[in-house]
Amino acid sequence: MSNLQARLGALTPQRLKGVRRGIEKESLRATPEGGLAMTPHPHLLGSALTHPHITTDYSEAQLELITGVHASPESCLEELLQIHQFTYRALADEMLWVSSMPCNLPADENIPIGRYGSSNVGRAKSVYRMGLAHRYGRRMQTISGIHYNWSLPDISSEQYFALIRNFRRHAFLLLYLFGASPAACSSFVAGRQHELRPLGDGGSMFMPHGTSLRMGRLGYQSDAQASLAVSYNGLDGYAQSLHEALTRPYAAYEAVGIVNPGGEYNQLATSLLQIENEFYGTIRPKRVIRPGERPLHALRERGVEYVEVRLLDLNPFVPIGITAQTIRFLDIFLLHCLLSDSPPDTPQEIAALGRNQHKTAAFGREPGLRLERGGTDVPLTQWGTELVDSFAPIAAALDDAHQSPDYGDALRAARALMQDPELVPSARVLAVMERDFANSFNGFTRAQSQQTKAKLLALPFSAAQQARFAALSEQSVRDQKAIEAADSMPFEAYRQQYVSPERLGLSTAAIAPALAAV
Repeated sequence: MSNLQARLGALTPQRLKGVRRGIEKESLRATPEGGLAMTPHPHLLGSALTHPHITTDYSEAQLELITGVHASPESCLEELLQIHQFTYRALADEMLWVSSMPCNLPADENIPIGRYGSSNVGRAKSVYRMGLAHRYGRRMQTISGIHYNWSLPDISSEQYFALIRNFRRHAFLLLYLFGASPAACSSFVAGRQHELRPLGDGGSMFMPHGTSLRMGRLGYQSDAQASLAVSYNGLDGYAQSLHEALTRPYAAYEAVGIVNPGGEYNQLATSLLQIENEFYGTIRPKRVIRPGERPLHALRERGVEYVEVRLLDLNPFVPIGITAQTIRFLDIFLLHCLLSDSPPDTPQEIAALGRNQHKTAAFGREPGLRLERGGTDVPLTQWGTELVDSFAPIAAALDDAHQSPDYGDALRAARALMQDPELVPSARVLAVMERDFANSFNGFTRAQSQQTKAKLLALPFSAAQQARFAALSEQSVRDQKAIEAADSMPFEAYRQQYVSPERLGLSTAAIAPALAAV
């Protein structure tokens, strides 16, 4: 019996039914013409600072819709659907852009940064985003995706880090199966170096065999962060790597400075990372934080509570961007990562995994494409098929626990995609663009976005549901006002305390006075 089979056998059906998940979905607000919405966050959606389900990510125009924690894919997606229904009713003539790559963008400096009110925590959120603008440009931040939060009961930090190492090794498979961003609007790359090719005459750019431009060199990448060879061999090493990046001055960012000559803030800090969330990665170890607590402190003090999967593109063919079948495949994939042997990573492997990610993002459907595995090259499709085949016992155990064939169905669907690359979402996007929209990325996504809006507005949404979400919006406005009224500390003192090394969990001593988290 293999180690995986033995570990799987030790998981009771009740334990397997203990998987919990939640979704955070980003989408740009767009005009009917397919341009970026320049309007403020809709007032009917409440406060982006304090609403539990509806906020903004980087830009004022980039909505983030957040579910609670759910025991089943269906209940998770039902809540996500309802949040969408309420949101669309507040958008007037605007729509949600259904692709991960952004709509037609204005000049970089005109992309509006998220605004969160006059409180210290609200100002800090905006200053952090201004820092991202100085460091990476605003366009990069308008890319949208889906984050999948996942946990299993009674899993140690050590086991979660083993899962993370295997996830990073096998993440290429998710990019191949679910990547849906092979093309982009030319406004996204205007004035930038890139490897994209022109597509048609409509201002579109693409990679012929690309799967996920969002996760490639044009996406959430950074030369500065490339110097961070963060190891996932354990909580202590991971925390120390982040601690150093959060506290060590970085020359290029020191040159930017904290405050500009006009007295406006450029960024929260001059370190390589301003805050923990600036560290880009395909997956993160996470822990729910207490009021005023830094995420790194929470991890150091209480360990990993769940993982956040960050590499999923929006599926433009699905009204809410993700299906229950995709969620079930992710459950299988994550359990396989958890239960399989997971040797320590090395700097050499970390570098190879980065190359595999870029190859799959840009060339994943190229016939014969080979990836690096254990010092040798192996065809992507061969490695992916071997992985999918090895998932079968996990899918069977989940089906047995839930008394349902759904996990096996998800696995069969993935196997079909491995056998026919023309069926994967990235290939379907390019095929529909060519067939119906003269190879126009904006034309395709604009039509899909309008169709999605019409579908969701046509679905039943009761007066009670509308009233419940309206009450949440109204309460969020009151909560923001209360935070603003309670502020007594000057913003500069707040900023200095928030970014101080003492608040990162170097010891178990009491942290600095409670400050709301950025």
